[in-house]
Amino acid sequence: MIIGLLKEELPERRVALLPEAVKTLTGMSVTVLVETNAGRNAFASDADYIAAGASVCSKEEVFGSAVFIIKIQPPDAKELGLMKEGQVFMAVFNPLINTSLVKELAAKNVTSFSLDILPRTSRAQAMDILSSMATVAGYKAVLTAANNLAKFFPMFMTAAGTVTPAKVMILGAGVAGLQALATSRKLGAVVEVFDVRAAVKEEVTGLGGKFIDVEGATDDKAAGGYAVEQTEEFKQRQAQAIHDHAVKSDAVICTAQIPGRKAPLLLRKETVEAMKAGAVIIDLAASSGGNCELTKDNETYIHGQVKIIGNSAFAADMPSDASKMFGKNVINFLKLMISSKGEFKLNWEDDLVKGTCVTHNKEVVNERVKSVIN
Repeated sequence: MIIGLLKEELPERRVALLPEAVKTLTGMSVTVLVETNAGRNAFASDADYIAAGASVCSKEEVFGSAVFIIKIQPPDAKELGLMKEGQVFMAVFNPLINTSLVKELAAKNVTSFSLDILPRTSRAQAMDILSSMATVAGYKAVLTAANNLAKFFPMFMTAAGTVTPAKVMILGAGVAGLQALATSRKLGAVVEVFDVRAAVKEEVTGLGGKFIDVEGATDDKAAGGYAVEQTEEFKQRQAQAIHDHAVKSDAVICTAQIPGRKAPLLLRKETVEAMKAGAVIIDLAASSGGNCELTKDNETYIHGQVKIIGNSAFAADMPSDASKMFGKNVINFLKLMISSKGEFKLNWEDDLVKGTCVTHNKEVVNERVKSVIN
């Protein structure tokens, strides 16, 4: 089996497989082709890949020889043009939103796997790129907030008097939110966390945060740990509670998202305008609409006296460790489809393989994706 690794275009600085991951594949009797300079922005040289047993070549040569091609970002127009019928392509397609790309992949008879729709089961944890990248994003979001805040995060006892700690509010207690909580606490901030899922309260308090309780939330255990849509009555109580806590906060970190849907609106314009002068909002849900009503994706600006940073791609700002984590997830997933002889085996009996596959034999085969295709 020949696997091809593609280079990402800036601003994406990660790479799907670092040399250490490539070495694992070559040890499994897999031939690996790496596009020239694929790992440069993640501080991995072509020489490092060659030392790991890979061959370095052009993009055209990767597409010409590889059976299975791996990337992080969806393929661009050139890469779509180079795809061959029957080829396998794995990336993060966001297929529940990017339906036009899904249709194009099906029309080209490409078997595609989208790592962001991997079923959320205990068995899948070692392959869960969303959790891995959310860990990076939650950590980086706090550092960004601290760098942009006009005051210290920790409390200081100084000759000039006591400096009070920063107050941070986190919206959403998923992987990113909990990592943001842990990092904020390590930096000495006082942290409050809001989430509609009461089940996460213990995790929040265990990490030293205060859980913001709002009664009447719908908590769907079948949602795989994600938040679900709430009633209008609950949303009104929620909005008031968030407003009351946000106006006392120095930094608000927004992490709440619902897969395949617009991010829930949690921080309204009137709340932002009532926040402290110099406060900072970091919105990790910017690419899906943002939790803050004023968020602009990939933009940083000041509204009144509050700085709003819309960034859903913090993982790309830590390319070394983010690539290492991503690559380990990829390797664990690939092991489901590589035989002991290094051959590709598409096992439809495996729920993770089936649940992550988007297109095959000119058809959209994923049930979740099919439900949103027009």
